[in-house]
Amino acid sequence: MHALKHEKLDFYCVQDIYVWVTKQRILVRNSKMTLRHLVLFNLTLACLTYAAPSRGQSSKSEPSEESIRVRTSESRDLNKSIYYKNKLEFSLDYGWLPINIPWPFDFFAGSGYNMTPLKYTLEPNIASLRWHLTDVGGPWIFRGNWDMQFSGSFTAIPRGPETRYWSYDMGIRRNFVRRNWRVAPYFDVRLGLGDINAKEPKGFTWAQGQDFTFTVNLGSGVRYNFNSRFSLSAGLNFMHISNFWLSEPRYTNYGINVYGPMVGMNIRLGKPKRGLLQQHLVTR
Repeated sequence: MHALKHEKLDFYCVQDIYVWVTKQRILVRNSKMTLRHLVLFNLTLACLTYAAPSRGQSSKSEPSEESIRVRTSESRDLNKSIYYKNKLEFSLDYGWLPINIPWPFDFFAGSGYNMTPLKYTLEPNIASLRWHLTDVGGPWIFRGNWDMQFSGSFTAIPRGPETRYWSYDMGIRRNFVRRNWRVAPYFDVRLGLGDINAKEPKGFTWAQGQDFTFTVNLGSGVRYNFNSRFSLSAGLNFMHISNFWLSEPRYTNYGINVYGPMVGMNIRLGKPKRGLLQQHLVTR
């Protein structure tokens, strides 16, 4: 009896152990499946989370072709490397001024726009240092910049009793600059003083009354830029020479008033502005 009791106890113990082992195996299998599912879920969530910002970022970081063209056009405005503050240029201008007219501002002196029978032709040769005072700015058609001119001039006189005229002139020019246009219209004014070999004291009627004189130049035209260093200009120039009545009453102040075509060339002095050069290289 006692032996049979022990056998029963051993049987139940083995059965309990088997059941426990079976449960543990099931738990382990379920835990593996749960872990696998958890890993797959996390990977899927990570992919979705990464993909959504990527689509959003691509819509922001990839602008339309139109906006790229506009932005590139603005950043590559070639005139920003041509007209900028403190740029220095050397210019040489030649004019042929055969058309005689009355002094346009005679109304200030109460005169009647009279002309003498004596006709002149002037050939001014003007060498200038051109100093750009501002960067390009301004609204609409007035967009542009200012430059100041310091000029030395020799004027030949092929028609008239006098033969030559020396002068020093200073003036200012407005360049009307459109974005990425190589052609820029301009208007300038120059005032100066000079020396002419006056002939009225030597008996020539209607000639100039004394050597020391003043001069006024008014010009307008267009400038064509080949690049940031070289450009050509062409336009019309009016030139006035007189002694401002300093020769009167001994000699009458008749003056000279002529206009005609003028052409010129401009050359940048020194290196281009560093920041503008780097910008130009980057945007090419």
